[in-house]
Amino acid sequence: MYYEKSVSWVEQIVSEQNAWRTHTINLIASENVLSRRARALMGSDFVHRYAEGHPGERYYQGTDKIDEIEIRVKKHLKTLFDCRQVDVRPISGTVVNDAVFSQYIDPGDIVLVNSTAGGGHISHHKVGSVGKYTRNIIDFPLTPDGYHVDVDKTIGLIRTVHPKVLVLGKSLFLFPEPVAALAEEAKKANALIIYDAAHVLGLIAGKRFQDPLGEGADVITASTHKTFPGSQRGIAISNMKDPEWRTIDKGAFPGSSSNHHLDTLVPLAVTTYEMLEFGEAYADQTIRNAKALGHALSESGFDVQAKDFDFTESHQLAVDVTRFGRGDEVARMLKDNNIILNMNLLPFEPLENVTNPAGVRIGAQEMTRMGMKEAEMKEIASFFKQCLIDGKFVGDEVVAFRNDYQSVHYSYDAQQKGGEREKGLQEGPVSVTA
Repeated sequence: MYYEKSVSWVEQIVSEQNAWRTHTINLIASENVLSRRARALMGSDFVHRYAEGHPGERYYQGTDKIDEIEIRVKKHLKTLFDCRQVDVRPISGTVVNDAVFSQYIDPGDIVLVNSTAGGGHISHHKVGSVGKYTRNIIDFPLTPDGYHVDVDKTIGLIRTVHPKVLVLGKSLFLFPEPVAALAEEAKKANALIIYDAAHVLGLIAGKRFQDPLGEGADVITASTHKTFPGSQRGIAISNMKDPEWRTIDKGAFPGSSSNHHLDTLVPLAVTTYEMLEFGEAYADQTIRNAKALGHALSESGFDVQAKDFDFTESHQLAVDVTRFGRGDEVARMLKDNNIILNMNLLPFEPLENVTNPAGVRIGAQEMTRMGMKEAEMKEIASFFKQCLIDGKFVGDEVVAFRNDYQSVHYSYDAQQKGGEREKGLQEGPVSVTA
């Protein structure tokens, strides 16, 4: 009886989650949704199985089928990112960061990173992965707006302190990083450039943000479930030649992982095919939506950051919400109205504000994937205004609005001739054959 009650309780919670979150406006910048076809492959026999090492070189028998999938997904990821090397075995973005950092950062090495308030991810800092290997961590200087690295000051810093590693990429990530502007100076200093693309991997795949490897980065690390709408895993990408790439390889296995969660590797293959076919259109619409939402919120009276730079070049927006309370309070108010986002430090805030910051972070990628466009971004901005400025409860209106967006879309710009209804290309049009 205890077992049945307990399991029924878990099942009920899952059912409630499924029902609730499909009727919210999800603006968490680090989340996305799998297509139904990709999600349907989870829970197969692979959920029970184990694989260590590379395909064809496993430490276990019985891996023939996952070997086929892993070989194929790596091949197509190399095509998608136009790169020489890919490792798909790390099981998260932070794990792949640790795999790379562990191989290149030694005690005493100097590492340049984006500060927490400047958008840097926790794994880049003293309390995270970099801090496991060195305490000599220096923040990149920022331009006065706070959302760009100051290139001239950074070049001066490289010449002065001779860093071993530069970690570019952010968690609050509105604009491309100055990879090309720093690459030559980093090379002179024999410094490695690691580009954490966790948030913008899908935009890079869609050729709409920047090309870090082409601009001079040595390694890209990323998670695969933010703007890249796959399962929750990590990935390393590079153009290194094989002898040097083996360093990254060892960091991934046995350095940071053993079995690499085969059940989530399978849907990543499906998402890779989706991005090969629809990634450019998806990335383009995501950025267009983020800009449209930024303009609509600003016109509604919100202090959307980086206005002088058209708010964003990515899927994200940053908003100073101190007019309405602190970031955590505003996020809770919006959640009570079925709008989901997260509080976030803004540039130059003291670190002690991390649990009570001045800002919130908004991501447009998931609602874009659900078929929303610029017009819907204006409606979302209206919900913000009604909730935070007018003091109205709009939770029911949000649910009614979201009811019309229940299917994953892969393409947004293909229209039939004669002005007929736009092709949605919804739910599973993607072939998973080679």
